Amino acid sequence: MTRLTVAPSWSASLEPALIDKAAGSTFPAHASTRRFEVPFVHRLYFTQDIFGCERTVLAELLEPSADRLPKVQVWIDDQVAAALPKLIDTVARFLDEQGERLRPAGVETIPGGEVVKNDWKYVERLLQAIHDADLDRRSYLVAIGGGAVLDAVGFAAATAHRGIRLVRLPTTTLAQADSGVGVKNAVNKFGKKNWLGTFAVPWAIVNDSGLLAGLPDRAFVAGFSEAVKVALLKSPEEFARLRRHASRIKARDLSVALPAIRASAELHRAHITQGGDPFEALEARPLDFGHWSAHRMEALSHFELPHGEAVAIGVAIDTLYSSMVHGLPESSAAAVVETLRALGLPLDHPTLRDPHALFEGLEEFRQHLGGRLTLTMLRDVGDPIEVHEIDKTAMRAAIEKVSRGLI
Repeated sequence: MTRLTVAPSWSASLEPALIDKAAGSTFPAHASTRRFEVPFVHRLYFTQDIFGCERTVLAELLEPSADRLPKVQVWIDDQVAAALPKLIDTVARFLDEQGERLRPAGVETIPGGEVVKNDWKYVERLLQAIHDADLDRRSYLVAIGGGAVLDAVGFAAATAHRGIRLVRLPTTTLAQADSGVGVKNAVNKFGKKNWLGTFAVPWAIVNDSGLLAGLPDRAFVAGFSEAVKVALLKSPEEFARLRRHASRIKARDLSVALPAIRASAELHRAHITQGGDPFEALEARPLDFGHWSAHRMEALSHFELPHGEAVAIGVAIDTLYSSMVHGLPESSAAAVVETLRALGLPLDHPTLRDPHALFEGLEEFRQHLGGRLTLTMLRDVGDPIEVHEIDKTAMRAAIEKVSRGLI
């Protein structure tokens, strides 16, 4: 468990003077700024059989509150339920076994993938179920699924009663390596990725390797694009390991894949809990290296392009651009592209044929954070920098080289 402290600054700003027009007198204005800290606990567990021999881990997380047993409602990604046909019964049996510790409030399925984030009816369904079950702020929502389901259930959890405890059980390498350990929840709106969302620290995250069993090969390798990304930002040693083991990860060799997922999760968590800006109030969001184009490609493809594959392309583009403009050694850029390819990640998509449409993602990226455009680029592996302008001629060249396989 890691403690996370957020210290916002709230201020009241008044006009220089308040004028009482009736009396014709002027009174001095007073402003007050006070800092305060909000402590959170970030709980992250790594298991192999969370509903079997390690079920006590989850049972102990669902702790009772005062004299009342908590209600627990479980939402399962329907793609995961189809891939693991015994899962629904296993979860229901687990809840029944915990009768002295909790009150079951239903086991539901919900569509997986971006469809759950694109259609508001699924958020309404989540909120209706929460309301009908009379869940309160000491109840628990357990989300079992890929990143999209975690996002949608998390958004409902964060907004119902201004916050219900959320336990995430990510079932994809992408969610276990990155989004599942984060503090963001969102759904898509106005054709834009994650336009409507919240920051909310989950009650706990359980990365269970057994839940990856039903993952198709394409989705299995897609998660490692985020592992490459965070290693490029934070750890040359971890990038070297990913590069060395890429072909074995593609072959689903868990002896190297699971440590890579864990390393990525820990690197992401360290940035969130120790980086000083967990709720992205500042200009930069370095964990979104390569994402300005990735999010735009997803939207342009009507979300046909999976997030992990879009990130792989975006990382390749920004890595090559960094070598052209910001001094990243060409050998390092080539190593990144080589690693992504060895993992089995595609580095081309039809959305790259229209750079003008792609560049609209720069403004969307700026709006999403506010302030001036701030992107993260690389001077070297493990040496990120913040930039506020883009040489579009060089970026077009980088896009073309990546899409045509010229590096």
